Amino acid sequence: MPEHTLILEASQILTCPGGSAPRRGKAMSDVGLLEDGAVAIRNGKVEAVGSQEGLRDRFPEAERIDLGGHVLTPGLVDSHTHAVFGRYRLDEYELRSAGVPYMEIARRGGGINASVRDLREHSESELVELGHARLRRMLEHGTTTAEVKSGYGLNPEDELKMLRVIQELAKEEWIDLVPTFLGAHAFPPEYRERREEYVDLVVREMIPAVAESGLAVFCDVFMEPGVYTPEQTRRVLEAAVQHGLVPRLHADEFESSGGAELAAEFEAASADHLGAISEAGIAALASSGTVATLLPGTLLFLGKTYYPPARRLIDAGAAVALATDFNPGSSPTVNLQVVMSLACSQLGMSPAEAFVAATANGAAGLRLADGRGTLEPGAPADVAAFDVPDYRLVPYLYGSNHCAAVWKRGVRAH
Repeated sequence: MPEHTLILEASQILTCPGGSAPRRGKAMSDVGLLEDGAVAIRNGKVEAVGSQEGLRDRFPEAERIDLGGHVLTPGLVDSHTHAVFGRYRLDEYELRSAGVPYMEIARRGGGINASVRDLREHSESELVELGHARLRRMLEHGTTTAEVKSGYGLNPEDELKMLRVIQELAKEEWIDLVPTFLGAHAFPPEYRERREEYVDLVVREMIPAVAESGLAVFCDVFMEPGVYTPEQTRRVLEAAVQHGLVPRLHADEFESSGGAELAAEFEAASADHLGAISEAGIAALASSGTVATLLPGTLLFLGKTYYPPARRLIDAGAAVALATDFNPGSSPTVNLQVVMSLACSQLGMSPAEAFVAATANGAAGLRLADGRGTLEPGAPADVAAFDVPDYRLVPYLYGSNHCAAVWKRGVRAH
């Protein structure tokens, strides 16, 4: 008996070629567009991509699914999320709508610390149940791999609890989850006046415990005036590297404070947000292996009138990724398609660049080397089908979910 092979036929296929390396410059515009093509899948991996007739002749006994009129792309890679949390922060949404700034809400005890208080009251089983529903919505919008951070526990017990929840969800859901430790997300209320003591706790107790547990791949820090200083951030990242965790960084979100430069210095996998990145920061990322992960949905939801300088980053030679920043306070969306719309309308990116940023470069920002983010032979057969005849319609027809079907490692998952 021949091995099972599935052929998906479509009006357009985006292969996003280039292996696991981050795409830069002109390579960010290369989606590997194939008209009236097909993807052959065998044993959960992409076997071949080519013309429909050619693959039918090559695999005459293969099961065929005619998706004429649809666009096939690699499954989307959402490389920055906070998808494990308790309740949404609707009260703060009202305050912001009335003109109260985000950082002022945080100073009043809201913001991240509101989610910290809430998460500490939830059991692991409750958080797993809430996470299931959110991850299924992500899958329905075309996301097949997502990074998920801790950071709403802010003590050793609850940070490890969050990471165990991520591990449990990864076992049970279709989406591949990449875990990040974010104990340096904010300063918890009990350490508000003892910040250096909390940094000591993160460095001396939390990071060693996380590393020993094997529950996280990355270590992230929210470096921003009013949150973690450059000196505190450096201490956390040095400890992370010492214990085998790969650095990431929330950098230059609201003010330029050297976050991008520090990320490049530490050879971080990703520097994220970058709404206020400096020219020196752009140059640092362009000459480094650190991916610039942009989160325009956050600035939109917070009512800001500026966005990350994607065009300057790309033109300088930086590798740019896009992600949702899905979280309960500043970006409560799982729809990476909307983020691509913002990238095209507000950040100066082309639809092709937006797709590469939401697939191949998202995978590069997570240091994934197995071909995720592409539809090249040998890559996991993570495929999203969009109910449009032209891939440019996905960001163009903004606000809708165009994803009609998802295959995860060759199995229909949605």
